[in-house]
Amino acid sequence: MSKKERKCNTLLEIKDLKVYFPVYGGVLKRKVADVKAVDGISFELKEGETLGLVGESGCGKSTTGKTIINLNPATGGQILFHSKLTGEIPVVAVKNGESSVKVPSFSVPTNLSVDIAQLNNEQMRPFRSEIQMIFQDPYASLNPRMTVNDIIMEPLNIHSPELTRTEKFEKVSWLMEKVGLSAEQATRYPHEFSGGQRQRIGIARALATNPRLVIADEPVSALDVSIQAQVINLMQDLQDEFGLTYIFIAHDLAVVEHISDRIAVMYLGNIVEIAKTEELFTKPCHPYTKALLSAIPHPDPNVKKEKRIMLEGDVPTPLAKPSGCGFRTRCPIAAPECALSRPPMREVSEGHLVACPLFDRVESKSQ
Repeated sequence: MSKKERKCNTLLEIKDLKVYFPVYGGVLKRKVADVKAVDGISFELKEGETLGLVGESGCGKSTTGKTIINLNPATGGQILFHSKLTGEIPVVAVKNGESSVKVPSFSVPTNLSVDIAQLNNEQMRPFRSEIQMIFQDPYASLNPRMTVNDIIMEPLNIHSPELTRTEKFEKVSWLMEKVGLSAEQATRYPHEFSGGQRQRIGIARALATNPRLVIADEPVSALDVSIQAQVINLMQDLQDEFGLTYIFIAHDLAVVEHISDRIAVMYLGNIVEIAKTEELFTKPCHPYTKALLSAIPHPDPNVKKEKRIMLEGDVPTPLAKPSGCGFRTRCPIAAPECALSRPPMREVSEGHLVACPLFDRVESKSQ
């Protein structure tokens, strides 16, 4: 199947996803509030594409990624994953839009997908072979007491027990070669590698189970700029070779522009705009997106750059979000009606959605 054909198939659907963390206080430690880290986001992901998830620190992008892989429990909504697993897998599935359909002998036809939000850790385990994660910190995400061979082999021990030890060793060597490391380095420990090499080990570990979806949580933010380019190019090569689907989480818009097919912009737990990469950078609609893009430095001093949009005030806390639109307290075009209700996503062109009914006022106000 070609990459173009794969992108016609939906792999993941997020519907009104909410992730709240309770806050307890008082002598009796009762619940007093919720930190609304993710507050009702929706999007879909096509097989073989890369979706960039961007926003300021604390906007909920990493929480979204961890919730998709069930490292954080979802408070509400659906995470529909179109799995290809078959066999005796007791899970809760979704059929015709309805959750909690128990299927003891589980196989996935075209009208059936797994609602990851409904699974506990035991039920989720079989699906972790199809969804893997590359973590942000290459220093903290690798066990310092394990050799590289043991680190990469651990997913094989869990998800591929039918393989012999020799076959596992061979696959570890093959994976190390794929990510640009020598198989002779398999007996070394993480502290003997540079940051870029450690991240390559993390990538090899993620690929060990032959996943279909890889969630990359700021995989290059801790690396030098020169190493960032190498890791990004490696991820693109692996995607082309193995037909991988990426959710690429980052705050560096230049990096996201290079690797992503589409980009979703998050602010205070909500997606405010989502579009194809080229259209988002050339025709941004949401005032927050425009402010983010205006902050990107340009390396060529001879290129005329538009004036940077400076946002006033601080980002509100997710513990006490503003009523209505969460961005209205910093928005240059905010109107009284913005405080009444959260704006729904509005389609301004094919595949380009924006959560702002007043976005067309930005240009007129700036003139």
